[in-house]
Amino acid sequence: MAHLATTMTNSSRISLRFADLRRSGEMGLVAYITAGDPSLAATEQFVLALANAGADVIELGVPFSDPVADGPVIQRASERALRSGTTLAGVLSLVKSLRAKTEVPLVLFSYFNPVLQMGVEKFADAAKGAGADGVLITDLTPEEGEEYRNTIQSRGLDAIFLAAPTSTEARLALIAKASSGFLYLISRTGVTGAKDQLAEELPALARRVRRVTDLPIAIGFGISLPGHVSMLGGLADAAVVGSALVEEIERAGTVEAAAEALAARVRLLKGAAVAGMSRREPRA
Repeated sequence: MAHLATTMTNSSRISLRFADLRRSGEMGLVAYITAGDPSLAATEQFVLALANAGADVIELGVPFSDPVADGPVIQRASERALRSGTTLAGVLSLVKSLRAKTEVPLVLFSYFNPVLQMGVEKFADAAKGAGADGVLITDLTPEEGEEYRNTIQSRGLDAIFLAAPTSTEARLALIAKASSGFLYLISRTGVTGAKDQLAEELPALARRVRRVTDLPIAIGFGISLPGHVSMLGGLADAAVVGSALVEEIERAGTVEAAAEALAARVRLLKGAAVAGMSRREPRA
């Protein structure tokens, strides 16, 4: 495989986890929840439950008042988190508390505005000091984010970017070159949200991305059912599940019930990942 992007930082928790998964022939599970929904204390319980149930990487969504890329489930979660008083500084404090209790890789998933308001350098220092492993800014492109990316990666954090079905070959290569830790591949156009079926074009899209990078590929948007995860076994290094988990929190009557529901859902999805690993395509 020629001219591949190889920006992975081998010492990061994210990279080490994906290396372990690759050695065992296992597909990973990346779990997303919105920090502060319904409170930061509850989120801490949720993260520990997810990690203990087998989630390989956990994305913590920083709530934002105008989440344009998010579907209704995550929008409602952001609203609940903001009502509870959640801020970026609060999420960073949560990460610090979690890092004393778990080694699961933690990714901060945010829009750029909260980071910009804090100051990129101050944010990068705080994220590293708290024990975060990576940052994904959902509305920042590699072209716009070079200074941000350099700042993030200079602190030893992984800068993760999104690749979309509409991306050209040249743009996929650019996104791959800018990314570290893993590349987040959006399975379809539109906003986040659980779907019944995966896009028919997804296998071809995944092969296009494989041609331009040797980074692990995590596929998200619309992944909610064990059947989805199993089908990704031949395409992805990890499945990203978000809205389905956030819905479990929304439906549960108590924090304890939500934590139990999240753990049960992750065990089910992780089992599907193991079942689907036999279809993994060999890496070139």
